[in-house]
Amino acid sequence: MSSVRIECVAKEGCRIAESPVWDEKEGALLYVDITGRKVCRWSPVTRQVQAIPVDAPVSSVALRKSGDYVITLGTRFAALKWKEELVTTITQVDKDKANTRFNDGKVDPAGRYFAGTMAEEIRPAVLERHQGSLYTLFPDLSVVRHFDQVDISNGLDWSLDHKTFFYIDSLSYSVDAFDYDLQTGKIGNRRSIYKLEKEESIPDGMSIDTEGKLWVACYDGGRVIRLDPETGKRLQTVKLPVDKTTSCCFGGNDYSEMYVTTASDGMDKEWLSRQPQAGGIFKITGLGVKGVPPYPFAG
Repeated sequence: MSSVRIECVAKEGCRIAESPVWDEKEGALLYVDITGRKVCRWSPVTRQVQAIPVDAPVSSVALRKSGDYVITLGTRFAALKWKEELVTTITQVDKDKANTRFNDGKVDPAGRYFAGTMAEEIRPAVLERHQGSLYTLFPDLSVVRHFDQVDISNGLDWSLDHKTFFYIDSLSYSVDAFDYDLQTGKIGNRRSIYKLEKEESIPDGMSIDTEGKLWVACYDGGRVIRLDPETGKRLQTVKLPVDKTTSCCFGGNDYSEMYVTTASDGMDKEWLSRQPQAGGIFKITGLGVKGVPPYPFAG
């Protein structure tokens, strides 16, 4: 095992940083600050963060084949033109619900944007249950709802053979797998592949490596864990100096660096004084594994 090194690279404390995505073309890390209502881009060259403010909680960002980005904003799928700082709505979901918003989202290997919703939180992880759903935005800009009764729709990724969809509904304290049809984007046959232990707390964002193992950020657990989806065993734990680890992705030139987003919402002064890097973006090197480049939205 090579020596693991953890560094806080973006110290501007986000309220809830989420959805890290490596933008290879820009050589930069994209992410959002959900309650801070901004889409951010951190450059390892300048070590600076550029941020674009938006008009609602922004919960995920993804690359777009035609250039620029797509985001989930409030209950909308939207397009973001970076240079123009222009957001245009593609379509809205949950029209029958008064108090939901999108949470995590990611593009599948066929270029479809999967994203789920949740009730607005009263405080972190406290909310009305079973209000969320999982959706897919297709390249033709149509939307399908896969299922409802979701608490906090969260981490998602696909197996290397594109036959399994991995998904987290945070308050089930479980990482789940579905059969997945690459041609149609349909999912089915849901089962749990890992139940979190008490000290791991709440499963949040997730990313797969080139060995087909899953990395899960544990909210309030201050760690990312590496899981084998075949055996259901935890293989590795990497602890961070902050509790509210929200998501992770691989990036850098060869996708050998891991980037971890974190949050500061819900922390009082005393807690923040103990964890001054809360809400920062962390880079982990020396893991000895690489990630899979993100897929762009094909619409």
